[in-house]
Amino acid sequence: MTQPLLEVEDLHVEFRTRDGVAKVLNGVSYHVSAGETLAVLGESGSGKSVTAQTIMGILDMPPAFITKGSIKFRGEDLLTKSAEERRQVRGEGIAMIFQDALSALNPVFTVGFQIEEQLKVRRGMSKADARKRAVELLDQVKIPNAKGRVSDYPHQFSGGMRQRAMIAMSLALDPELLIADEPTTALDVTVQAQIMDLLAEIQKERDMGMILITHDLGVVADVADRISVMYAGRIVEHADVYELFRAPGHPYTESLLESLPRLDLKGQELKTIKGLPPSLTNIPPGCPFNPRCPRAFDRCVTEVPAVHNLGMGRTSRCHIAEEVVARG
Repeated sequence: MTQPLLEVEDLHVEFRTRDGVAKVLNGVSYHVSAGETLAVLGESGSGKSVTAQTIMGILDMPPAFITKGSIKFRGEDLLTKSAEERRQVRGEGIAMIFQDALSALNPVFTVGFQIEEQLKVRRGMSKADARKRAVELLDQVKIPNAKGRVSDYPHQFSGGMRQRAMIAMSLALDPELLIADEPTTALDVTVQAQIMDLLAEIQKERDMGMILITHDLGVVADVADRISVMYAGRIVEHADVYELFRAPGHPYTESLLESLPRLDLKGQELKTIKGLPPSLTNIPPGCPFNPRCPRAFDRCVTEVPAVHNLGMGRTSRCHIAEEVVARG
């Protein structure tokens, strides 16, 4: 088996605040290979974006502290590298598309300048060559009249065009791994589909690994190879995309799927997951999902479930899964 491009192993991150210690990541482990798409799902506050920021090395530290774990890119642990060594990996090794392009792009510089800057600094390109490459990148992400739009400011682009510009910026240094953090947030359904199709097309052309962070199960069904489901800073289920949709192996995943609107249930009341995710400064004992879980029993309240291997690369962090494994 070839070595994965990225391996996150038993990652723990906590935020030390005036209100207490928020245990934001509690043993997160996943991996992604070249040409593969891993979708990371979960409600807001589950730790998806913090994991991505930790991988990128852009967490504010303090208040964040990495207390345990490793992040290996091409076999080398990024957490043992200096700040300058991490900076060299960003952009060329791992790049990130942020979820709010309007906030991520600098409003006082043109879109072209923001793409060109990294090409001049990191690749030593002349101003003319960097401008030419910026136009090529904008054209690659299907921005009409790229040559004319390269001198426009972010506010002159529509939401979908800004997101395309962010994708162009992230691709400028030819990264091996792309992290897309909710790349379709605040976009209408048609534009969402266009952005996802564009990412899939670019990934196939470049054989990149991709981590797609989202809370929308519908978005990942067509593009992901594998899915990791997060809750309260933990991976509660990991499975092949088809297996997860066919037969979820954790009550939280099951509840997420049941909350999706379905054409065959038109007119019926939508199912919801009752309650709210736990405060990360006060995670409940036992399984963190137990206060909201319709299948919780006594053991769920007192004992933290271990990760159980269900076969075919599938895992579940649930006491019910342990009983399934025991029955064979």
